[in-house]
Amino acid sequence: MKLSSSIFQDGKPIPTKHAYHGVTGGQNVSLPLSWSGVPAETKSFALSIVDPHPIANNWVHWFVINIPKDATSLAEGASGASMPAGSKELYNSYGTMGYGGPQPPKGSGPHPYEVTLYALNVEKLDLSANASLNAFKKALEGKVITSAKITGIYER
Repeated sequence: MKLSSSIFQDGKPIPTKHAYHGVTGGQNVSLPLSWSGVPAETKSFALSIVDPHPIANNWVHWFVINIPKDATSLAEGASGASMPAGSKELYNSYGTMGYGGPQPPKGSGPHPYEVTLYALNVEKLDLSANASLNAFKKALEGKVITSAKITGIYER
């Protein structure tokens, strides 16, 4: 399976427009993502964006579960507005529902934003809206057929 974005390449910077509101120029517009090469047995997808930088300590920027198996993309700005039918956005580490863009502390260097799409062998995950990263990972156990990841970089 291959995951990509029309606005950044793996290992390259995420445009400021997609940064969180606290960043100068940040509009908190969710990333456009698309995927291909999905295994035939896929029944749904889950998505995470996590910042594993030591200062960020696995800050969750976006969790989406129950993305339908026939979905092949998420449009730019889809969070909270035009998500695929049936998909469910969860709270991020900012404490808001849906996408929360990059906002690394000034001077902390480049932060990696790991965008991971999971192809699952179940139609639905049963997770509360405020699930932690550990709960998200636990819910995926034994259900992941394959996954794909791209990493965007952001620095202030």
